[in-house]
Amino acid sequence: MSSTTLSGFNRLRRYFEDFAVGDAVRTPGRTVDIGDITTFAGLTGDHYPLHVDEEYGRTTRFGGRIAHGPLTFGFAVGLVALSGFLGEAIVAFLECQHLRALAPVHPGDTLQVHAKVVESETGNNARYGTLRLDYSVINQKDEEVMQFRMVLLARRRPPVENNGA
Repeated sequence: MSSTTLSGFNRLRRYFEDFAVGDAVRTPGRTVDIGDITTFAGLTGDHYPLHVDEEYGRTTRFGGRIAHGPLTFGFAVGLVALSGFLGEAIVAFLECQHLRALAPVHPGDTLQVHAKVVESETGNNARYGTLRLDYSVINQKDEEVMQFRMVLLARRRPPVENNGA
């Protein structure tokens, strides 16, 4: 089992075969700010008061505005992508399974992701394999705020051609 951080990868030419069950990465942190939440609301049209109205948010169990769940999900996907852990292996996003928002994300929270390969399936296509990674999103208090499983299609290593050697 191996684990790495951002410095371990530099957009490597990686393939499906380069991932083993247990391989993991812990990303650097990223602080969520009010501008992120406001921009996300504008981009998606999700102007629910819990996200955009501080006064309303203070009347809720959260005590103030919180980030949209899909924004937290997006940050998690982006942090793993920026880490370089997946290199250039991923061809397509296939599915997100078991997504659970476990705690609110407030403006000022700093998020990190621990992503771990939990399954690797070669399948019938010689060009692609399927990877399943569990993502755990952690805040600055080391509390898990979100978890989910990503199912990704990964490029397999091309066969080595033997040119009569």
